[in-house]
Amino acid sequence: MKRRFSIVESLVHLYESSVEQGDGALHMTRDGGMEVERDTTQHTTNDGGMEDGDVTLHKTSDGRMEEERDLDGEAELDLELFDEASETEDNTEFDPDYHSSDGEESEEESEVTAETEAAYQSKNGKILWTPAPLPQKQQVRFPAHHIKRTPGPTRLACVNAEDIRSTFELFFPDDIKQILIEMTNLEGKRVFRDTWKDLDWTDMQAFFGLLILAGVYRSHHEAMSSLWHGVSGRAIFRATMSLKSFTNLSRVFCFYKRDREHNQQKSDKLAPVRDIWDKWVERLPLLYNPGPNITVDECLVRFRGHCPFKQYMPSKPGKYGIKIWAACDANSSYAWNLQIYSGKAADGKSEKNQGMRVVLDMTDGLEGHIITCDNFFTSYGLGEELLRRKMTMIGTVRSNKPELPPALLSMKDRVRLSSMFAFTDTHTLVSYCPRKNKNVLLMSTFHRDAKVSDKDHKKPEIILDYNQTKGGVDNLDKVVATYTCQRKTARWPMVIFFNMLDVSAYNSFVLWTKINPSWNKGNFSRRRLFLEELGVALVGPYMKRRHYVPRSPASQNMLVQAQACSLEKDVLLLASKYKVKEARACFTAKKPSSSPVSSPSKRKRCQVCESKKSTKTSVMCSRCNMYICRSHAITTSYCYACKKV
Repeated sequence: MKRRFSIVESLVHLYESSVEQGDGALHMTRDGGMEVERDTTQHTTNDGGMEDGDVTLHKTSDGRMEEERDLDGEAELDLELFDEASETEDNTEFDPDYHSSDGEESEEESEVTAETEAAYQSKNGKILWTPAPLPQKQQVRFPAHHIKRTPGPTRLACVNAEDIRSTFELFFPDDIKQILIEMTNLEGKRVFRDTWKDLDWTDMQAFFGLLILAGVYRSHHEAMSSLWHGVSGRAIFRATMSLKSFTNLSRVFCFYKRDREHNQQKSDKLAPVRDIWDKWVERLPLLYNPGPNITVDECLVRFRGHCPFKQYMPSKPGKYGIKIWAACDANSSYAWNLQIYSGKAADGKSEKNQGMRVVLDMTDGLEGHIITCDNFFTSYGLGEELLRRKMTMIGTVRSNKPELPPALLSMKDRVRLSSMFAFTDTHTLVSYCPRKNKNVLLMSTFHRDAKVSDKDHKKPEIILDYNQTKGGVDNLDKVVATYTCQRKTARWPMVIFFNMLDVSAYNSFVLWTKINPSWNKGNFSRRRLFLEELGVALVGPYMKRRHYVPRSPASQNMLVQAQACSLEKDVLLLASKYKVKEARACFTAKKPSSSPVSSPSKRKRCQVCESKKSTKTSVMCSRCNMYICRSHAITTSYCYACKKV
């Protein structure tokens, strides 16, 4: 045993010496021995002299080391001793009864891996999910998702949004105005023949303003005769235009040619609204840049009349109507892109992968955003395609999708409020159990870990982010339906146009509040005030040039005050300052006239009547500003020309 250790020690010392000299090499000879070779120019001979040549050290059969100068010579080692030394290396002995357990452990691991792979293999067998996140080295590096455009109103909107009316008119450029005016005049001449007088944009503005005001007052379902009633109606309707004028305008308002509707509708179901709809939708993204989160969902515009693509959606409040795909900013609910669903194709075949196609169409032109959608749209292929376009996705998933693994679908032995995750190199899938025998499935390409909230509900981070960004389109539906201008009609193109007015009014509200954040800040009815001032601003130019005075005293006073205010200061200038009180005060500050004027802000006792009567009145003398009741007031009627004089 000592001899064996001496051999090993001599080999170690020989290797260390060769490393120190730097030009030696330890290698195995052809006969199994170990030798060190080094190239030297001089070496020592047996008699102590120096001799040039190559020197080779090797182990002899008796265990000693000697040098050879002849390269052709070979020395043999005792193979038996070398084998014995190799067996006793690291001071271990060979045990013939010893059996390694490495093979058994590898078999058990392979069995567990096979079971896990079977549970996390997708139902179609094309995707292999893993129960734990992949290491960062194995994860696919996503491209840098940076939003290139600053969220908020664009430069075009900031430059042209001078007041509320101009902000609203940004959604109706000159080409849309021209279509509305030309088609309406064409239809008016067809219906009323020679008695029709051509309309201009001021008439259109007044028509839109009255529709918006009817929505603000929650009177869109109220009969028009009730709105124009002298006692129970609103004074602003009679002050703007007569009921007959509004009825005639509603009858002939059109934005398409009736004679070519039937010919084009065979090939295009949206032919009546195609021109104006496409131009209006192209305008939406030019005025506002959405934030990092985009919501894609469907809307339903209520309509029960005849329409070739009317839909029935029992989950919606209206049940029946026209379905519109929408992409909205998740924070502000600004309608960034819209698309009307026109039903099946002409051949009657259903569209395949419709949800994926809709999301890609709605988000065309975006980059770096997070798309939130429901289980109708979400799929594994959609996530891959959005990643190619430098966007990510969060959405619920239907349990019948073929790309899901069975491990996350099974509810056996699932604990309440527990979460199970599955990962690929690009997708993350979570199954959350809110209650017994119930799970919620969500898929995300934005999240890459298994984070869970610390609160009592223990919801995963994917669900929390989805709940925060899923309501963009639903909120748009809610706010539009609150003050909608929809009127009862049998023409489905008019239903779409009413929805265009509602969405334009809300989008203009978003633009104006973003540009002027201090406007009515803290007021919970900001949108109602905005719509009211928008309606007044739209009808103001028409009221200013109206020649016929209404019969109702309230409407007559309102018209006189509006025209008097327009002589001293334009009504639109007051509307641009967004102070209704100042506008009403200006209505009373008119030039003196011989007719009494009503003061809407104050009511005082009549100064002509006896004190016993105590008659309260808001009418003032136009010269001395004395409060007088109706019985002591003298009303004089003037035509429009004489009134200006």
